[in-house]
Amino acid sequence: MEILHELAEYKQKMKKLKWEGTLVEYLEMVRNNPRIAQLSHARVYEMIKSAGVTESNEKKRYHFFDKEIFGLEKTLERLVEEYFHPAARRLDVRKRILLLMGPVSGGKSTIVTMLKRGLENYAKTEEGAMFGIKGCPMHEEPLHLIPKEMRGDFEKRYGVHIEGELCPACRMLLEEKYENDLSEVRVERVILSEENRIGIGTFSPSDPKSQDIAELTGSIDFSTITQYGSESDPRAYRFDGELNISNRGIMEFQEMLKCDDKFLYNLLSLSQEGNFKAGRFALISADEVIIAHTNESEFKSFIANKKNEALQSRIIVMPVPYNLKVTEEIKIYEKLIAQSDMTNIHIAPHALRTAAIFSVLSRLKESKKQGMDLLKKMKLYDGEDVEGFKLKDVAELQAEFAEEGMSGVDPRYVINRISTALIRSGTVCINALDILRALKDGLDQHPSISKEEKERLLNYISTARKEYDEISKKEIQKAFVYSYEESAKTLFNNYLDNIEAYCNGVRVKDPITEEELDPDEKLMRSIEEQIGISESSKKSFREEILIRLSTYARQGRKFDYNSHERLREAIEKKLFVDLKDVVKITTSTKTPDAEQLKKINDVTARLIDDHGYCPVCANELLKYVGSLLNR
Repeated sequence: MEILHELAEYKQKMKKLKWEGTLVEYLEMVRNNPRIAQLSHARVYEMIKSAGVTESNEKKRYHFFDKEIFGLEKTLERLVEEYFHPAARRLDVRKRILLLMGPVSGGKSTIVTMLKRGLENYAKTEEGAMFGIKGCPMHEEPLHLIPKEMRGDFEKRYGVHIEGELCPACRMLLEEKYENDLSEVRVERVILSEENRIGIGTFSPSDPKSQDIAELTGSIDFSTITQYGSESDPRAYRFDGELNISNRGIMEFQEMLKCDDKFLYNLLSLSQEGNFKAGRFALISADEVIIAHTNESEFKSFIANKKNEALQSRIIVMPVPYNLKVTEEIKIYEKLIAQSDMTNIHIAPHALRTAAIFSVLSRLKESKKQGMDLLKKMKLYDGEDVEGFKLKDVAELQAEFAEEGMSGVDPRYVINRISTALIRSGTVCINALDILRALKDGLDQHPSISKEEKERLLNYISTARKEYDEISKKEIQKAFVYSYEESAKTLFNNYLDNIEAYCNGVRVKDPITEEELDPDEKLMRSIEEQIGISESSKKSFREEILIRLSTYARQGRKFDYNSHERLREAIEKKLFVDLKDVVKITTSTKTPDAEQLKKINDVTARLIDDHGYCPVCANELLKYVGSLLNR
């Protein structure tokens, strides 16, 4: 069987990753490649970088997060550039606990999980290879064997900084097994694994009365006390706490601020000095990235408590807001649906977009900028052209509210309601109206929503419905116009010829009769009126188009139908107006004649073949748009 062959190959690959040698051999490897001895923060940073980085407009996009996190590029850039990058350079931020703070279902846990899984995979690569003292319960860095007195010279010679001391278990191992002969100490390759509790740990708070600090720092093995005679003998101690096993990697502290104070105190010296107290031993060195996450209300309670001031100064807070881009929100829903076994049910085009519009609107703050409403703001954030505003206004809008995106409808609620629509008996396809209906019904069942909040969310559902109405009309418009692109381009070129003649004060040549005519004012106005260009502003609009046209010509680029968003919208609306009566009659006739039936069948086929509809949602769309046009 093919799967057995692949399993055998995987086993062979894992076998090749194993390596064991002496400290002398390891030192030779360090001399050839100092990166293998890098500290945990540097290792995480290099792991993120290895997946690729794209720089544009002084912004960095880290592709490591691309498959799981959507719409949070700015947050992720901050995370890497303000924490991991300086920490990798051994600046003081590495002595801080990283706290991801944001609303529920915003991606905090996903970010941490990605870093943990990423580090596991990176440790299996050549560039991510790491090594530890064989037999050490904390898999510690072999360079800790170098005496303190020699470390300065070692750093000058090898260019490698050594940080940390041998753990109690390794001290005993060195004395008893190797008789302090460093050259004989065995070193092995360490493959990080959360499942095997090597280099990656997770601590989750529970009932403070029953939860033991040993879960963090390890515990005495009472079964061996009589054998070794002392609680301070490392052999009588289990170095299996989350802080122990996370050495060299990442320790995730789930819902850190819900934790009892006694658990948080251990983080004080670990974050600042790189060590912690366990049992009856001296301070134990640990090199690990501590990442915690919490919600905003817990964080506010935490900073309000003066007792927590010492820990507050050792925390770097990284806000993780909700995504505010519709196109990215759609990707979140697509990812979550793809993880289910409901992929056999067809989701109509624009259904997820409509849900995303509702979600994003609920997360935005009303701008004080004149003429800017939530819908325009949403479109600007998503990279769309909005009349009277430019994309450069986005930075200004984002700066207006630092807390924007920290509240609103979470993706989990939306996907729960989509799931409700998907799971209905006999469902083969769901459309935008099904999802909006499910979202509306869900508000009645939501126990924590106030009357005012419910009213606000119902308004957003109504806005999303209106947006879907416009999208639906455009879909039918495209399907009804035979050779839609060609018709649009012909009208587009005709308009350009006329405005060029108008602005330059010349006449237009008729393409058929070649007769010289005055610019067709009626045609130009019939297009411009579709997007609200008034009589008084028509001249400036036409001149704007002409300037754009000449700019494209200078740059050697072709100015085509898609080059100006508002003009394209005007052309599309003009075409639709010309066809409106035909569409209205065809879609609303209960007993269509042969010609109407042919048109319906042609439109349905085009929706299915070219626009991603199935027979069910194509027919639903035709009926719905027919009802809209007949209102």
